[in-house]
Amino acid sequence: MTLPAAPMPLVEEETVPPLPGAAHRLLDLALRVAGGIVSAVGGVLAAVLGLVLTPVRVGGHLIGVSVPVTIAAAIVLSWFAYATVGRKWALALPALPWFALTAVAAVRTAEGDLLLTGDNWVGLAMITAGAMTFAVMAFRRILSPPQHGHHG
Repeated sequence: MTLPAAPMPLVEEETVPPLPGAAHRLLDLALRVAGGIVSAVGGVLAAVLGLVLTPVRVGGHLIGVSVPVTIAAAIVLSWFAYATVGRKWALALPALPWFALTAVAAVRTAEGDLLLTGDNWVGLAMITAGAMTFAVMAFRRILSPPQHGHHG
C-alpha cells in the first residue's frame, strides 16, 4: 500500500529579500528617531492630560485621578522610549517635556493665572508621583544589565 504524494503548491511563495546593510541601518535609524519623537510628544501629552485632570471633582471633592494616570503614563512612556530608541538615555525624552510643562504650570503668569495651586493636593501629588515614577524607571534602567542588541 502506498500513500499519495503531498500536493505541491502551484505557485511558489515569495520571500522578501533582506535589506542591504545600508538600507537596514537607515531604516533602523529612522524608526529610532520616530520612536524618540513619539516619546517626547507623549511626555507633552501626559503632562497636559495630568494638568487637565488635576481639578476633577466628584461631589465637590478632588478625587486625584491625575495621579494614577500620570504614574501609568510615566511607566508606559519610559518603557516605550527605551524599547524604540534602544538607549538608556532615551528615558529622558518623555521625562524632560513632562517636567518642563509641570514646572511652567506651577508658576504664576503675568496675568496672575496659576494651573497648579498650592491648595490643590492633587497637583502636588501628581508632580511628586510623576517625578518619582520617571526617576524610578530611569534608575531601574540604568542599573539593568545591557539588553542583547541594545547599547547604553
